[in-house]
Amino acid sequence: MKTCISCGMPMNKAADFAKNDESKNYCIYCAREDGSMKSFEEAKASMTGFIIKTQGLSNEAAENAAFSAMRKLPGWQSNFSENTTTD
Repeated sequence: MKTCISCGMPMNKAADFAKNDESKNYCIYCAREDGSMKSFEEAKASMTGFIIKTQGLSNEAAENAAFSAMRKLPGWQSNFSENTTTD
């Protein structure tokens, strides 16, 4: 089983992968229509919306939670420096 490098979702079957391509390291939710991985900002907006929908947090709290989660994911390591904070 692979885990999406962008959002952390477990990918167990071909339908979970971008364009059903099991060689991809990211899921269908983190892919654009053409199969390429969403940008950092696109992924953060998507994850923020998911958190609002599933956890009922305010936009600001959900965005902070998404940002915090993304800090830990391999797909976004180049977007963070040692000095980056969630504040």
